[in-house]
Parts: sequence; structure tokens; C-alpha cells
Amino acid sequence: MPDFRVASRRRYLVCEPRHFAVRYAINPWMRPGRPVDVALARRQWRTLIDTYRDHGHTVETVKPEPGLPDMVFAANAAVVVAGRVFGSLFLAPERRPESVPYEAWFKARGYEVHPPGSVCEGEGDLVPAGRWILAGTGFRTTPEAHREAQEFFGVPVIGLTLVDPYFYHLDTALFVLDEENVAYYPEAFSPGSREVLARLYPDAVLASREDATAFGLNSVSDGRHVFVSPGATALAARLADRGYVPVPVDLSEFHKAGGGIKCCTQEIRS
Repeated sequence: MPDFRVASRRRYLVCEPRHFAVRYAINPWMRPGRPVDVALARRQWRTLIDTYRDHGHTVETVKPEPGLPDMVFAANAAVVVAGRVFGSLFLAPERRPESVPYEAWFKARGYEVHPPGSVCEGEGDLVPAGRWILAGTGFRTTPEAHREAQEFFGVPVIGLTLVDPYFYHLDTALFVLDEENVAYYPEAFSPGSREVLARLYPDAVLASREDATAFGLNSVSDGRHVFVSPGATALAARLADRGYVPVPVDLSEFHKAGGGIKCCTQEIRS
């Protein structure tokens, strides 16, 4: 395969898992009382940050707040397109306070933050994909938030319905490879949404359930390098066949809360 994929430098916002724990259950992966190795989680997270920086990306951090164990999942806090920030309104009451420190971080740097009026969980369900935004619904973010995001950004928003509770956010079932293509797990979507994705992305990289449950679709791509769960071996092979460069990063401790690489990574698009 010719070496034709081109990486672009990205700017990421992350949050140290200082207070990470599984204290409640808001998705099928979470089992309260299940031991969490916070020291291991912090080492895994640090490896992810170092890997981003080793590949030329800028990483900025927001201070973790006590009592917010899921604040490490920075992707859920907002979606940023062309320097405009669309905030979050979490479905679970336990997570709603997370919006406050993230909003403060953006405002302190001169961003105007739009607080959504409907339930919306940031890049968990709003995935910028070149000419449009792919938007998930079914478990968390509401269709009303899709319409609100379209009005705010002035970018077409394409709604997709998720049907498997193990893939409760769009970013657990799909990720953007570059401006033209995506990878996704078809069975996570309703029949109509599968047809939409097939029309939009006839050359998409398709993942198996095994890839998906290994959090292989909770990945981050810079257009060439794909930071991916090491458990998604078949997906990594497919990506390599297409000319992408898989970069395995183990965030297995975060899987206990239903998160992975992308969940821990918010992209700030200027």
C-alpha cells in the first residue's frame, strides 16, 4: 500500500484521572464497587498524552475536580468547530456538574460557550466529519440537540440512531479517519442509519463486534496515525491495509467506565 496518508497537527483538551472511579452505573460497562486501579489509570492516561505529543500534537489540560469521577472523559464536555464551543447538558444528574469547569476553561481563554437547551453530550454524540457533523441519538443526546447544533454551527447535522446500549455514544461505534472517511460498527445503528452511512461512506472501514467491544471505535485519527485500542487487532489490520498507521494505546482501566481513547480526548478545532 503506497504511503499516501497525511497527518495534520491537532490540539487536544484532556483531564487527568486523579479522581477516576466507578461510583454509579449509567451504561452497561459500569459496575459500582468494581475495583479501579487509579495508579494504573493515571499511567495509561499519561502514556496516551505522551503518545499524542510524540506525534506532534498539542495537548492542554483542564484541572480535575473532586467528586467528578468521569471528568476524565473530556470528549463529553463540548464540541468545538471553527473556534465555536457548543457545551454539554448531561443526561445523568451525576455528570451534569462536569460542564462547569470545562465551560470555565474555555471562557478563560476567550471562547464564547453556547450551553445547549436539550440533552447533549459533546463529542460523545456530535462528531465533526468534514462537510457535516454526524450526530448520535438513542441513549443520551436528543434529536432536539442535533437541530440546536446545526443552528449554532451553521453546518449540516446528520442524525444517526444508536440501538445497542453497549454503544451508547456515537464515539463508541464510529470514528472519523479523515475528511472523507470513517470507521464504524454497522450493527450499533438502526437499519435506516446504516443505509445513510453506507451512502455517505461507501468505502468506510467496517468493524466487527469484537473490534467494537474492545473499544476499537473509540479511536482518534490525525489523518494518518490512528490511536487505537490494542485489543482491536482485526480493525488495526484493516486500517493498515488502507494506508493508515495504527498506534496502539492501552486504556483498558477506563473501559470499566465505558470509555477509551476518544472519550478521554476533546479536539479543539480552531
